[in-house]
Amino acid sequence: MIRLSGLSLPLDHSPDALAPAICARLGIAAADLRGWTLFKRGNDARRKSAILLVYTIDADVADEGEVLTRLAGDKDVRATPDMAWRAPIHAPDGWSGTRPVVIGAGPCGLFAGLVLAQMGLRPIIVDRGKVVRQRTKDTWGLWRRGELDPDSNVQFGEGGAGTFSDGKLYCRVKDPRFLGRKVLEEFVKAGAPDDILWEAHPHIGTFRLVTMVESLRAGIEELGGEYRWQTRVDDLELDRGADGQMRVRGLYLGDGSFLEADHVVLAVGHSARPTFEMLYARGVHLEAKPFSIGVRIEHPQSWIDAARYGRFARHPDLGAAAYSLVHHASNERTVYSFCMCPGGRVVAATSEEGRVVTNGMSQYSRAEFNANSGFVVGIDPARDYPGGPLAGIAFQRHWESLAYDLGGGGYRAPGQRVEDFLAGCASAALGAVAPSYKPGVTPSDLAGCLPDFAVEAMREAIPVFGRQIARYDDPDVVMTGVETRTSSPVRITRGKDLQSLNVTGLYPGGEGAGYAGGILSAAIDGIKLGEAVAQSIVRS
Repeated sequence: MIRLSGLSLPLDHSPDALAPAICARLGIAAADLRGWTLFKRGNDARRKSAILLVYTIDADVADEGEVLTRLAGDKDVRATPDMAWRAPIHAPDGWSGTRPVVIGAGPCGLFAGLVLAQMGLRPIIVDRGKVVRQRTKDTWGLWRRGELDPDSNVQFGEGGAGTFSDGKLYCRVKDPRFLGRKVLEEFVKAGAPDDILWEAHPHIGTFRLVTMVESLRAGIEELGGEYRWQTRVDDLELDRGADGQMRVRGLYLGDGSFLEADHVVLAVGHSARPTFEMLYARGVHLEAKPFSIGVRIEHPQSWIDAARYGRFARHPDLGAAAYSLVHHASNERTVYSFCMCPGGRVVAATSEEGRVVTNGMSQYSRAEFNANSGFVVGIDPARDYPGGPLAGIAFQRHWESLAYDLGGGGYRAPGQRVEDFLAGCASAALGAVAPSYKPGVTPSDLAGCLPDFAVEAMREAIPVFGRQIARYDDPDVVMTGVETRTSSPVRITRGKDLQSLNVTGLYPGGEGAGYAGGILSAAIDGIKLGEAVAQSIVRS
């Protein structure tokens, strides 16, 4: 098979146009094209008057060697790579060693557990939260009634924070082993739509993620894996060997029990603040990490569609439009859009009482009225929260508490019209763009829950973004605060063997450890951790 990339055709081309286009691009006769499959499809909307669909095709041709030789200098033509995942090792039949433990059931922990189970190692997966359907009920309790369960919410429970998101399944990590394909294929087996395998920017949405997570759990259990829900890890049992290196020996759980473990995947997510504090107290190597702070900004989806696609807005092959924006402000801060959710809503995402955190989510249809995106400013430890590995957590909590107070309690969030934000005055009321955040939005002055440098940079960026996306800076556009959980504020430092720098047997990974950013990259990291653990166990 030959992989042909960058094959562009008009948006409304005939289905019959692809085969002739493939032949023309490869310089072969129609009779020499024995068949083809779609690998990837995206779009090129740089010219709104002539939007193109851009394909990557795997073609079966009569003389593959001749075509590859003749087009050897063409970067868009190559042999189709073998993308199948193969287990690097497998436990011997009857293996009865100490079972590996995975802490956290988000994307990283889920895929670490999955591949460990597929390699015959019967992992134990522990999570402080609940199964996904009960967790969904608890999350709706916050959104509808302002009732927070600190152990079962947007951040904690089966599926992790990605369950209540847009379900985006793309990332920028280099993936030479095609582990991302393994993730997508497992998702399709679990009930995801087939189009995630070929859409350039695939997504799933919350409702579909719920059933998929349940299916993946069932598969792990069928292979001998075990889940323990509402099981908080309070402490680690560590000992120090003759070489001076600390080693993990087990976990002290919230119910007072002890779980023996000498291989532990730490996939706790970016909001596991008590766990970070426990690790620091135990001497596990942590370091402060950059993240971002800002708000959620909402526009009618129709405005974004028109700005991005012109007369082709809402074309069935384009769907709801997204955007990605960045501005380097004069105060040396970078302002950018983050986790853009077309046709979605802003959600309450706190995990601690007395604090307000916002995030965005969409369903698979992306059919709700507003688009929303994080509108955030990059920050870094040396400049903004010096004081040690946990200083970023204190920084987050400070602004989240102020947002709670500005919202007036009950987990209502402070909100402001763009016109008022630019003018530096509190909003007395909101305008034509209705905020989607529940439990509700209180008109406020967002400068009261954001650092001055962030406010300054955001005010500079809004009109710049308005010149790139029409009506981005419309006076009635609504901003809701505060967005603080863009990524983990700490990194649980690990070495090339994927183990903690100073604790043998502890494998930190995913977003919480500072090694991923989103569902796909976290899942890929989980596969790597599972493989590393399996090889250590089986070869020891």
